Amino acid sequence: MSKIHVTTTINGEPAEFLCDPSQTMLDVLRDQLGLTGSKEGCGSGDCGACSITVDGRLVCSCLMLGAEAEGKSIETIEGMAKGDKLHPLQKKFVEMAALQCGVCTPGVLVASKALLDRNPNPTETEVRYWLAGNLCRCTGYDKIIRAVMEVAAEMKESAR
Repeated sequence: MSKIHVTTTINGEPAEFLCDPSQTMLDVLRDQLGLTGSKEGCGSGDCGACSITVDGRLVCSCLMLGAEAEGKSIETIEGMAKGDKLHPLQKKFVEMAALQCGVCTPGVLVASKALLDRNPNPTETEVRYWLAGNLCRCTGYDKIIRAVMEVAAEMKESAR
């Protein structure tokens, strides 16, 4: 089987790779590009640990083929921080202990950022609904929801 050449943008940088037609984007990110922040929790799109955004749309990278990245703009957890400067969500998750073992955290952060990019002033119900596709076995979700709500409130306040 011949490999497919893909040209894309990942975390704002041009990227090229070769992949098998059946290779997932998650495997390309982790195994070929060394971007190991996205985790494989289930391999079936049920846990959200591998969440990325593709052209601004939240996607489980375990369900996307690497070949589908052609011409797309992809954002991963590695693209959230700007150098040593953490994204406000990352800071708040640390501050509020909204993370524990770390398997789900990258996907939850990517999903939370995608929500706030789309809706900077969500209700608690909207946050809970948006993050329903991200499973966490350690935190119980309350700290995660509170952290996202606090960042949304801080962003709203700083926009004034």
